[in-house]
Amino acid sequence: MASPHRRYDPLLDEWVLCSPHRLERPWQGDVSPPRGDVLPAHDPGCYLCPGNVRANGARNPAYNATFVFDNDFPALLPASSEAPVSDTLRRTEPATGVCRVICFSPRHDLTLADMTPAQIRPVVDAWADQAAELAARPDIGYVQVFENKGAIMGCSNPHPHCQVWATGHVPTYPARRAASQQRHFAAHGRDLLGDYLEAELASGERVVLANDYWAVLVPFWAVWPFETMVVPRRRVPDLPALAGDERDALAEALAHLNARYDGLFRTSFPYSMGWHQRPTDGGDHPWWRLHATYHPPLLRSASVRKFLVGYELTAEPQRDLTAEAAAARLRAGGA
Repeated sequence: MASPHRRYDPLLDEWVLCSPHRLERPWQGDVSPPRGDVLPAHDPGCYLCPGNVRANGARNPAYNATFVFDNDFPALLPASSEAPVSDTLRRTEPATGVCRVICFSPRHDLTLADMTPAQIRPVVDAWADQAAELAARPDIGYVQVFENKGAIMGCSNPHPHCQVWATGHVPTYPARRAASQQRHFAAHGRDLLGDYLEAELASGERVVLANDYWAVLVPFWAVWPFETMVVPRRRVPDLPALAGDERDALAEALAHLNARYDGLFRTSFPYSMGWHQRPTDGGDHPWWRLHATYHPPLLRSASVRKFLVGYELTAEPQRDLTAEAAAARLRAGGA
């Protein structure tokens, strides 16, 4: 059993307490089982399925691959009527942007874990196309692609889909990632994630899978039990910069990763996933390397999740098993 210790996250400039002995404590908390519904291939009541009518009255086309539309209930609007507030203790500023939805497949009953690399490749292209289109707008400062999978992660519809929020400002966490990567580049002349990836590939103990173009690993500083990071071997700043072979290899890596997640506890594994791209201010940002992070909440089984509460909310993040142990379980593919 590893001893408690702290690990530093150079991207977010924060420490993580690792207390692996906590995983052995008796559990009498919530063990609500995940939903095991058998979903139909097409649900006439689903607002994302082909041919169905959405809440705003628009009818979806009979799409056969991916489908993109403006979110009917956007968190952001292109313009704001809020007057800013600024005094010693209170500050506000307008928050503007665009929110879109990308459906991965016309099939209501699939997830990325069920899809082949050939079926995932159009999803990768849709991510890149949306990122390129929105980044070209002068009113957009950052494009965030993210997926919430599973009701436990707040997903309101099981149809396979993700969201794209393009904001006029650079959000808090991307701004911190940018600052950390820029500091490392200024000090060493190399990108932070490139140096980190080189060290992880040399060690191998936290690498879950790798191909010629991508590596999937459990970060040394991971907070969530089976958190992973998807990193390209070539330094590219954003999704549109990926070449064809890199997109094919990414689809393959995502298919394997999601299948391993599902195999771990023999369940449709919930998570929140997000792509981290350079800001869209037109700069090259030579310190920025594209990467994605998966944040899955399951801790012990399909019915016991990790909660970020108590110490995590009032002091600092804390994890219950080592990154090395999590990587070993994911490499085994749930065996």
